[in-house]
Amino acid sequence: MFRKVNAKERVVGFYSTGPQIRPNDLRIHSLVKRFVPPGSSTPPVFVIIDVRPDRESIPTTAYKVVEEVDSTKSSGGSSKNAEVRKSFAHVSSLIGALEAEEVGVEHLLRDINDPTVSTVASLIKAKMSGLSALTEKLVEMKDYLEAVVEGRMKVNQDIVANMQTILNLLPNLNVEELVRAMLVKTNDMHMVIYLSALIRSVIALHDLVNNKIKYNLEVGEDEAGKKEGESSKEKKVDESEKKKEDEGEEKKEDDAKK
Repeated sequence: MFRKVNAKERVVGFYSTGPQIRPNDLRIHSLVKRFVPPGSSTPPVFVIIDVRPDRESIPTTAYKVVEEVDSTKSSGGSSKNAEVRKSFAHVSSLIGALEAEEVGVEHLLRDINDPTVSTVASLIKAKMSGLSALTEKLVEMKDYLEAVVEGRMKVNQDIVANMQTILNLLPNLNVEELVRAMLVKTNDMHMVIYLSALIRSVIALHDLVNNKIKYNLEVGEDEAGKKEGESSKEKKVDESEKKKEDEGEEKKEDDAKK
């Protein structure tokens, strides 16, 4: 049934909401592997999609199954028992989209505009989300190094080299001139942002006052026009009533003469 309904689809793996790897994921992997086309060089990929709202970074993590040989000595110490053990290894992943999807998302984002949120608030929110993501990654690095020191995880030289590169790119805050230059640049940027927000607020208040004055003038003109129309109607009613009274009096006089 699967091959009849999804004949043009290619199974590349499966996903879970995790947020961590579970023992049953290996069993699911063995089941999904049967649907992979024979002769395929790409093994099934296991992706954990983190749906928690407090997640600031990319919510996907990809893994593949690798076989590791776990050799342990027997009780006698002379022979060795080699055991093949399967485990998940991390795979670098990237989230992308087709050109049509990117264009559609861009148009949707253009239509989404909250006038109550200012540019400064959005900038501050973006900086806070970036800092929280940085904190999350630093805690993850700390946990990995502690696990390596305690022997719970093996040393990965690529990860250690990346950590060393990150640390080498950090500025040397022991130099007073560099610290002062960073503070001056930060203060200048914040001053520009503050002045821009202040000018924008003043312009918005002026527009609001001008709009209110214009609205009050239009409402006053409409009310004056309504009053004039009502007074003209009242005058017409009074004139018609006087005409009727005059006609009635003339009829009475004619009847009296007859």
